[in-house]
Amino acid sequence: MDSSSTRRQATRQKLFEAAVTLIAEQGFSSTTVDEIAERAGVAKGTVYYNFASKTVLFEELLQHGIELLTASLQSAADENAERGGSHVDALDAMVRAGLDFISRYPSLTQLYVAELWRTNRAWQSTLMMVRQRAIAVIEAELRAGVAAHEFSGEIDIPLTASALFGMVLVAALDWQSYQPERSLEDVHAALSRLLQGRVGGTVASG
Repeated sequence: MDSSSTRRQATRQKLFEAAVTLIAEQGFSSTTVDEIAERAGVAKGTVYYNFASKTVLFEELLQHGIELLTASLQSAADENAERGGSHVDALDAMVRAGLDFISRYPSLTQLYVAELWRTNRAWQSTLMMVRQRAIAVIEAELRAGVAAHEFSGEIDIPLTASALFGMVLVAALDWQSYQPERSLEDVHAALSRLLQGRVGGTVASG
């Protein structure tokens, strides 16, 4: 990647970070391009050079964030496979990866969860598409677990994958907002026991 491309990527990243922080604080409609530019430390024209509009910026922001999360989930599954772990272990590793991602990007996660319930947004179809990519990673692990007879063949794979995805999002936001004194390890352990007991079909001990 040449220096101009590197600079542009750095600028876009600053704009992403500025936008997600401002929009999480005061909402999409109340956030102006001027404010985004000021928070990012760039000229207003730079925003429009990189993004056609505030709407396009926000759509790409959501897409960028969920794609990062998807990559984190896939990496966790791949690393577990390399270690020879079970499919339950892979799901548990994804839970940990999801919690870690959300702890690093809480504002982005808040925006994503808020936007999931809106139906009048220009970026709704994009949001649904990238959400499905993330859930597809979990679905693939569940299908592999069923094929390996590690999970019951009666589980509803699409619904279970969505439930696991939602569990991590909501639990992480609750942790960040209302129980910040708890460590990531503590929250992961609690969700791990739930996962092992429900999806894995085992009874957690201790």
